[in-house]
Amino acid sequence: MSTQFPIYTTSGDWVAMLVGRYIYDRDGHWIGWVDADSQVYSVHGDYAGWLARDFRVLRRRDTTQLYPRQTPPPPPPKIELPLTAPLPPMMAELTYDTVDLFEDAPHRLDPFDMDQVQDIE
Repeated sequence: MSTQFPIYTTSGDWVAMLVGRYIYDRDGHWIGWVDADSQVYSVHGDYAGWLARDFRVLRRRDTTQLYPRQTPPPPPPKIELPLTAPLPPMMAELTYDTVDLFEDAPHRLDPFDMDQVQDIE
């Protein structure tokens, strides 16, 4: 298995795991992937942000710059993740034009099968 790197929020919460180029939520569902330039995309190929060096997924507040949809890689299998992660590193302050994706727009990285969930009425 590939090396696993925990992904944290700016406030220090462990929210996801990077395994190879795939990003999984804490339940082991595939929620996104990272390209060779550290750009993060959803399972549907929509741009979500970029993977910072401190393993946060960040995004510009101003999204007028268009990012073309990418063809996602084949879906990986669901995996078992550890129950805990190491303590987060010290996080740098974010400038006003940058937001933490998992704190401000986590819906951009929904699990692969989320569109198949039945609405509860």
